[in-house]
Amino acid sequence: MFDIIIRGGTIVDGTGASRFTGDVAITNGVITEVGTPIVGEAKEEINAAGKLVTPGFIDIHTHYDGQVSWDTLLEPSSGHGVTTVVVGNCGVGFAPVRPGREEWLVQLMEGVEDIPGTALHEGINWEWETFPEYLDAIDARRYAVDIAAYVPHGAVRGYVMGERGARNEDATAEDIAEMARIVAEARAAGAVGFSTSRTMGHKAKDGEPVPGTFASQEELFAMAHALESAGGGIFEIAPEVLPSGDASQPTMGLMEEVKWMGDMALNTKLKVTFLLLQYATMPNTWKEALDYSSDILQKGGFLRPQVAARPFGMMVGWAGYHPFSKRPTFVKLAEELSMSELRAELARTDVRAQILAEDDLPVDMNVQFDGLGIRLGQIPHLVYAMGDGTDYEPTAEMSVKALADAAGVSTHEMFYDLLNQQGGKAFLMFPTLNYVGENHDVIYEMLTHPVAINGLADGGAHVRMICDASIPTYLLTHWARDRVRGKKISVEEAVRLQTTETADVLGLNDRGAIAVGKRADLNVIDFENLRINPPHEADDLPAGGRRLLQSADGYVATIVNGVVTRRDGADTGARPGRLVRA
Repeated sequence: MFDIIIRGGTIVDGTGASRFTGDVAITNGVITEVGTPIVGEAKEEINAAGKLVTPGFIDIHTHYDGQVSWDTLLEPSSGHGVTTVVVGNCGVGFAPVRPGREEWLVQLMEGVEDIPGTALHEGINWEWETFPEYLDAIDARRYAVDIAAYVPHGAVRGYVMGERGARNEDATAEDIAEMARIVAEARAAGAVGFSTSRTMGHKAKDGEPVPGTFASQEELFAMAHALESAGGGIFEIAPEVLPSGDASQPTMGLMEEVKWMGDMALNTKLKVTFLLLQYATMPNTWKEALDYSSDILQKGGFLRPQVAARPFGMMVGWAGYHPFSKRPTFVKLAEELSMSELRAELARTDVRAQILAEDDLPVDMNVQFDGLGIRLGQIPHLVYAMGDGTDYEPTAEMSVKALADAAGVSTHEMFYDLLNQQGGKAFLMFPTLNYVGENHDVIYEMLTHPVAINGLADGGAHVRMICDASIPTYLLTHWARDRVRGKKISVEEAVRLQTTETADVLGLNDRGAIAVGKRADLNVIDFENLRINPPHEADDLPAGGRRLLQSADGYVATIVNGVVTRRDGADTGARPGRLVRA
């Protein structure tokens, strides 16, 4: 008697091999038979005829570090076929933490990843001080997905050096030795690696760059050797892209960064990975970084970039950031009304006229992103309508400016009217990276490059700006089925990129493929009807914090550790997920 038999599905096994029709049997959380047909009975049978059966997706780049305290579902990732997530990316997280320094870590995460501090304050229970204790706190709970974790440089530096670490002062030999001890301790307890951020784009709410941004190579290599001595793993970097030009802040440019990473990859047994995107100021440097990474791999080192499967940017809507957020009438209405009431008011012609006629209120420089909406209004040629659905590859004709010019109206009028579409629930798209010159095949070239790793979905982060946790679904809908402006990839490749490929990077050899003996983490997908829904807001974070979410239709079932966690997109309430220790 099996626990579950999935019958007659089109099996895409995660290895990149051609699909085939067959059955999958599960017993005690493990795949126990794959064949056609499987003879036997099961406590439950799932009819997968005409459906894809894939391994569960493994997302190596999320920021659910705080959310694990209050949310066992870990949406939105769990709604997109993801069965394993990795937290602690980009050098930020919540352990280790000195008693009394919790507020500092909250404002660090709030600044870097745009997660409301009020939600973090109310939601995190702070059951830990050390990183092993943090892992134990996760291990004591059960979730809808499995969770693995990096130990973050920012938290380690702050723990050891206090305010000196927060201000990015140079570490002493004693500081470095103690940080190395903590990293080794974290790895021994089960951390899958170490993460650091060196980009000036990552700043705490108080304006300070993430601790470790200017760390010396002595410090960085000491962390690498500590990780290696305790068992190895991944060394993850959010690199600087452009030199600062400021002698007091001697950051490197991307290729200088990549070269020291190459040295680390060649001189340790670690898997070194870094974030790679296309920037307008250097539209072709990503190619150099990929070529250099290939050279390092050929020499025996492991150096691989994480790339994004769609443009990196933000959603623009009434529920988030938009050009009218500092207009007096909007500010007053937003303070007094619920979102549904606000949308109704904004649809009135007299309110529209009043808001369009107003000047912006002064920007409060002490409030993070307070002037962002105003700046969006100043770049209408770079903000695009997404159409009736979710078009992440809009053409120049879909920019706010082009639409305004065609209609013979001002760009602010067009902004307003576009935001009012779909009953005021429409979102526009501002692609900041991976979208230079509308060469959409840049992403294709990154995604299909043999050294690149699919990542950067950022689940749990930038919650008022993005919904990129839907990228696992997007790989299937856009890249393997719907794309019309450029090349596509096969379904087999879209699945491989987020199953065996990411499992191999993490060293999680027990999952990522449909094969006998592997963990029963699986998806049954109605591929023809798989759909990413438009973004929507939800005020469901602790303290009523708002976030943008994006759901999907077409997931018939998601199975974690042999237990069905979602049926037809709905949460079953089952929580078989747990901490995964390296």
